[in-house]
Amino acid sequence: MTIPGRFNAFRIHNDDAGYRSGIEQVGVDDLAAGEIVIRAAYSSVNFKDALAGTGKGKILRRFPLVGGIDVAGHVVASSDAAFKEGDAVLVTGGGLGETRDGGYSEYARIQSATAIALPAELSLRDAMVLGTAGFTAALALLRMTENRQHPGLGPIAVTGASGGVGSLAVDIFSSAGYEVHAVSGKPGQAEYLAAIGASKVLGRDALATTRPLESERFGGGLDTVGGGMLASLLAQTVAYGNVASTGLAASHELTTTVMPFILRGVSLLGVASTSPARDIREEVWRRLASDWKPRHLDRICTREVRMEQLAEVFDGMLAGGSHGRTLVAI
Repeated sequence: MTIPGRFNAFRIHNDDAGYRSGIEQVGVDDLAAGEIVIRAAYSSVNFKDALAGTGKGKILRRFPLVGGIDVAGHVVASSDAAFKEGDAVLVTGGGLGETRDGGYSEYARIQSATAIALPAELSLRDAMVLGTAGFTAALALLRMTENRQHPGLGPIAVTGASGGVGSLAVDIFSSAGYEVHAVSGKPGQAEYLAAIGASKVLGRDALATTRPLESERFGGGLDTVGGGMLASLLAQTVAYGNVASTGLAASHELTTTVMPFILRGVSLLGVASTSPARDIREEVWRRLASDWKPRHLDRICTREVRMEQLAEVFDGMLAGGSHGRTLVAI
């Protein structure tokens, strides 16, 4: 397939003219080096994308850079024999939208080592409704099950449940057979959370405690919030339960004690979704396309936008005005 000489991309600059972003014309040679060029079909909006696009977080490591940490599409050129023209692929993380030009572009040049062949059970659209958010939630579940988490330990608490990672975690964990208690500071989202798999919806105050240990309440948890919420969740987790830390929406700090760890054997598991080993990434996507496949992707995808709308979407997300997942049709 012939690649156009110039095409649209959402590019971010930080120079003498200030921090700015928007759609501009670029060529393949303007993009970071890579073995594969894909014609992008979809990307998504993650909290990190909003921080990068507005400059409200130090996400990008070089400028100018095309934003978007996720992308899915079809290969149009490849120097790697493992991929051929027409192959459907997806990429999440791997430096996209951070150190490498990302998915907010009609054509993306990527490193073949970061590309995953699209599972037959997923569409390109499904893959980007999932994106980094779904991958993070499923990676958390993988880490927890490898550490002997099972439904018999009790309900899983998901904090920040109405956000992208939280919403998909509710759906993924419930699909995997766990009872899920969704914790959210947005009372208006209770019906939405119940519809995507939460058996109970709790307000933030339900986890509020400053005591080192509380009654055993949850079999484990996935925390997207950090700070006091994470400390409280650890204090209420049953013996040998696991809590996966995936985000810092409230705070990057954690003030706790060793009590949950040495008296109950609770495990705090870190989840870094940017660049796990390839065999782990392939396993996570295999599970997302099979026994852990979310049942409510259409409901979780609450908005579909085009690149021209990204600036507005970023502002709304950072102001707390979004829930679920925002899909970007390229």
